[in-house]
Parts: sequence; structure tokens; C-alpha cells
Amino acid sequence: MALYDSVTRHKAMEKLVVRNTKLGEERKYWRFRFDRWYGGIVTADAVGCGLLCKYCWVSDAVMFQPVGVGKFYSPDVVAKILVKMAGKRNLRQLRVSGGEPTIGKRHLLQLLDNLEGQGLLFILETNGILIGNDPRYAGDLSKYGFLNVRVSLKGCDEKEFALLTGAKPEGFTLQLKALENLLREGVRCHPAVMMSFSTKESVQQLAERLRNINSGLAEELEFEELILYPKVKRKIEGYHLRYHTAYTPERIPRERI
Repeated sequence: MALYDSVTRHKAMEKLVVRNTKLGEERKYWRFRFDRWYGGIVTADAVGCGLLCKYCWVSDAVMFQPVGVGKFYSPDVVAKILVKMAGKRNLRQLRVSGGEPTIGKRHLLQLLDNLEGQGLLFILETNGILIGNDPRYAGDLSKYGFLNVRVSLKGCDEKEFALLTGAKPEGFTLQLKALENLLREGVRCHPAVMMSFSTKESVQQLAERLRNINSGLAEELEFEELILYPKVKRKIEGYHLRYHTAYTPERIPRERI
């Protein structure tokens, strides 16, 4: 199967899950939930990602049928839902997950505008492709002091990226470029890496590449490991992916949560 271009696919996905209205840019979401990660966080699960990670935990319907899943929400409504849910559990952290939150740039920025001054931390979990492709994106994010960007690297290098996502290897270079762009604009950020399919040597080589960008990136590198949800296990078996480390959902170490 031919490898796809990750930027092109992100832009194509945007046409399916984002729409313009008089009140702003609406984005598709498929659920809002409380979750245990980061010690407790409120999550809005968006529809649509520009990558097709072979270990992704979302359902096939969400991944492959974005037109038929979820509903459109304006950024102010999403903000109200997240803030209200955070208040119910006395949580201070919010995020968008389940899809790529940087798809629909105006929607994301308007969402952040609506969260300004709420005293909450917004964790932007992103694959970084669009931020790496457009340096202005990082500049637009730099005005939000309550933002922390987590760039989730898909493997440790270009070859692993292509294996795990089915995308052209240049996408991994864009992920690293996203970190460069964010640091240049003074945006708080750190890298995370899916390392379950990597060797110790490739992890060490990644750390060195990060160190060459900024010494702090290597020290702040977060290690992400495979969680064998039933749908994930089925996917990786179908793709014949071999992994080195993994956890079952009920046996995730406390330090990984």
C-alpha cells in the first residue's frame, strides 16, 4: 500500500469534521468524559485525525467514518461543557483527545479564547504535524499562558513513524519541527514517544536528536507504552505489529497515569 502524505490527509480531514458558521468554526466531537490521566482530567473527544496509527485506541467508526460519527459543536459550547464538568469533580485540567485537536485551527483558538481566565490548565495533546508544517500556528498558541503542549511522537524516527502510521516518513520530521517552532515562540511543550515498538538503541538516538534541538527536550521526554485494549490488540494483530512492551488496561502502573 502506498504511503500517504500526512499534511494532505490532515487538510482533507478538516473538510469533513470542521464547518464555518456565523458564530465561529464548529468542530465534530463524539463524547465528553472524565478520565484518570494526569491525576484527573476532563476530556472532549474530537472526531478526525490526519494519521492512521495502527495502534490507535479509537473505534474503526471514529477513525474511518468521520462523516457519520459525532455532532458539531461551537467552541463556546465546548468550553462551557468542559468548565462545568471540571467544576463537578473539582478538576483543574482539560484536554481534547480522541482525534487531532489542531485540525480546525480557528476552532481551537476560539476554544482557548473561551477558556481564558478560568484558572484551568489546557493540555494540548497533538501529533504536531500541522504545527510543524505552519510556523505561524505556534505563534498563535503562544498567547495562551494556561496552555501546555504535548507532542506525541509516533515512534523514534522516520522509519518507525512510517511503519506505525502508514504515512510518509517526512511526517516524523514535521513532528520534531513542531517542537522547534513551539520552543521558538516560547510555548510550554514537551515530547512524548510511543516506544513499545522501539529498541533501546532507537530511543537513545531519539533522545540525542531531541537534545540537539534543545537539551531540555531529552530530559522531559515522556515514554508512552501500548495499552492492550481489546480493539487495540485486534488492530496490531491484524497489522502483524510486534511490540516489546505493553500493559493491560487494569494493570497500568500508577506512574504511567
